[in-house]
Amino acid sequence: MTTAVYPGSFDPLTRGHVSIIRSGLVVFERIIVAVLRNPRKDPLFSVEERVQMIREEFGDTDRVEVDFFDGLLVDYCRKRKVRVVLRGLRAVADFEYELQMANMNRHLEPSIETVFIMANDAYFYVSSNLVKEAARLGGDVSRLVPDSVARRLREKLRA
Repeated sequence: MTTAVYPGSFDPLTRGHVSIIRSGLVVFERIIVAVLRNPRKDPLFSVEERVQMIREEFGDTDRVEVDFFDGLLVDYCRKRKVRVVLRGLRAVADFEYELQMANMNRHLEPSIETVFIMANDAYFYVSSNLVKEAARLGGDVSRLVPDSVARRLREKLRA
């Protein structure tokens, strides 16, 4: 059974992420969505909240598992015995960064391959950072994130 790890901060989960995961399910039998716990960043949502939002969105399938990790992605992949990393691409800037990451991961663990899937063009411009910034400034981001995420964004930013 082919399993891929889709790592990221997912702060918050966007429809672009959802699109990558759903497209990935065409290629892979299982996807582990691995939420990165990065102590150097100041996320809007806790790791637990991000994991819960992703589980809510993919609760209709047992082919998507949600987990979290810190440290090196290749160490997490080794621990989970997964040899494929799934990454989404939006623009040329993404490609440059993702190519660097894929090559570093290959250097650290040659048995791990990275597979890229293009973001749905409806969400080509969407990033978690842009969603948070627009939401903080009062913008309507409800079409860019799943409904449960939009609700949680409104609640979090009201607090």
